Amino acid sequence: MALDPHDLPAPIVELLGEYHLATLTTLRPDGSPHVVAVGCTWDPDAQLVRVITRRGSRKARNLIESPGSRAAVCQVAGPRWVTFEGAAVVSDDPDRVAEAVRRYTERYRAPRPSEERVAIEISVDRVLGSG
Repeated sequence: MALDPHDLPAPIVELLGEYHLATLTTLRPDGSPHVVAVGCTWDPDAQLVRVITRRGSRKARNLIESPGSRAAVCQVAGPRWVTFEGAAVVSDDPDRVAEAVRRYTERYRAPRPSEERVAIEISVDRVLGSG
């Protein structure tokens, strides 16, 4: 079911505040999907999903090698599920990475330090889900 990202149902908002992993799907250079488990955060004000990772990871390289490509994050817990889709970028801007780490730490735990850390930001333009 399509959802309004500006007005998500309460069960979905609750899901996004709980400790659950999600899957991130990006496209490899050959067009095949690369799906990996990630921690993610939703920023309703900026309409962004953020994922922290290393610059050399396959998910980051997929996005770096295909600027403007789309990505999807899907999270499920029992009957509640949500998928966010949109154009994705990889940022090494210190402020953007720090914001992604701050949000990740609030939802999950403090990540291990990494000099290669980048933030994947998905500008959400489609949300599907059910609560």
